[in-house]
Amino acid sequence: MKEGLPQSSKLMRRRISLGFVAALVLLAIGFALSLVSYRRHNDDNVGAEQAQAVINETNTLQLLVQEVETGTRGYMLTHELRYLNPRETALPQISGHLDSIRMMTAGHGAFIRRQVDTLMLQVRAKLMMASKQLQLTNAGLMDNRDTVRLYLATGRERMKAVRRTVAVIQRAEAERLAQQTNQAERSYRKTQLLIFALSSLTFFALIALYRMLKDELHRRQQNEDQLREYEVRLREQIRQLETSNEELERFAYVASHDLQEPLRKIRSFATLIVARHGNALEQEGNTYVHKIASSADRMSKLIKDLLDFSRISNHREEPELVSLDDVVRYVLDDQELHIKGLAANVVIDKLPTVQAVAGQMDHLFANLISNALKFTRPGVTPSLQISARIADLTQYPKLADNRTYYEICVTDNGIGFDEKYLDHIFKVFQRLHGKSAFDGTGIGLAICKRIVMSHEGHITARSQPGVGTTFILILPERQSRQDYDRTNPIKTHSYSAG
Repeated sequence: MKEGLPQSSKLMRRRISLGFVAALVLLAIGFALSLVSYRRHNDDNVGAEQAQAVINETNTLQLLVQEVETGTRGYMLTHELRYLNPRETALPQISGHLDSIRMMTAGHGAFIRRQVDTLMLQVRAKLMMASKQLQLTNAGLMDNRDTVRLYLATGRERMKAVRRTVAVIQRAEAERLAQQTNQAERSYRKTQLLIFALSSLTFFALIALYRMLKDELHRRQQNEDQLREYEVRLREQIRQLETSNEELERFAYVASHDLQEPLRKIRSFATLIVARHGNALEQEGNTYVHKIASSADRMSKLIKDLLDFSRISNHREEPELVSLDDVVRYVLDDQELHIKGLAANVVIDKLPTVQAVAGQMDHLFANLISNALKFTRPGVTPSLQISARIADLTQYPKLADNRTYYEICVTDNGIGFDEKYLDHIFKVFQRLHGKSAFDGTGIGLAICKRIVMSHEGHITARSQPGVGTTFILILPERQSRQDYDRTNPIKTHSYSAG
């Protein structure tokens, strides 16, 4: 790569940068002006709509009050109940329309507010008069014609007062409607002019930038050709690296298979010695033979766990929707005899379904459950609980904040450990207890961490010595990759835990 750019290229880049800055400034100014104009236009439209809504509401209110007046008058004159039907329908709606009118006119000035207050008083007075007329009619006190005329005249006057106030409000709102409509039209024309001016300025700026970019792109074509050559070389190196990884994987598999064969023979011969010559051997000899067989078993487990550990990164498998409820159920079925032998208390909450590699999820939970049942305290009934919830991403800032994660807790009441060793327990061959106290290869938790990390998640633990341990798994609901790591191409449900 060249140490410096030619002076002409630097000058061209500076011009392009200035051109982009100028275009952005024009866009920002035009956008700000358009936004202000649009807001004014929108406010004017809202004002016009509110004015029209007030007119509509007052018309509806007047019709409802008229229904009450008509129904009451008809009943007073005829004593027929059918006249009360429209009255009973209109009465419950009047209060709501009055409240709507008051709310919509709250910002329309003191004059309108006073008229609305007057209208509310007049409507209430009218309704009280109608109610009184109905009561007097029902009591038989409206038989006198003069009394009927008096009350009818009073009702008409109060209805006229309501109409006059409604007319005043509607005239004021009609003026407001016309004013707001005119302002909205002016704002719309201004917005169109601003958009046209902005488009013109941007067009000329883009033409200038196009010419400069055309020259710059011509210069960069040679650099792109060189980059393509580098890409071809890089692809070839990647292919060679993948071939090397495949060869190493095959070597690991063959090596582990070849190592397992002499171990099987060692175990077989140790078993034959005990079966055929156990009575002839002294106690020390029997002890040595058992130690040989035990060491061979431990070596076999160690080779298997190391092979599984390496396969997590080397094997690929498409993720699928995996029910963690089913996974844990399979593992518990495998551990059923062990759980009954310990009389352990097991509580499993509802677990989610995630996109993952099923075999690796089996391996993950098998190791964690096996650990919970292994590291128990003498004289204490073992307890195991598995729960899940949506993860709070504020506690895990390294995870992507645009995805859904589940926090799964595996809690036991075992021997626990000091949290200062938290980083060590997830490393290969890192053990906090001697192999004579608890069996295992020291690889199980390292496999768990590699599985979780390959699923784009996170694993940690909380623990206190003599109290218990909680392993915390953070797993995404969906994977972002197309292909995925896997432990074994064949799905199984029983694993040895390190």
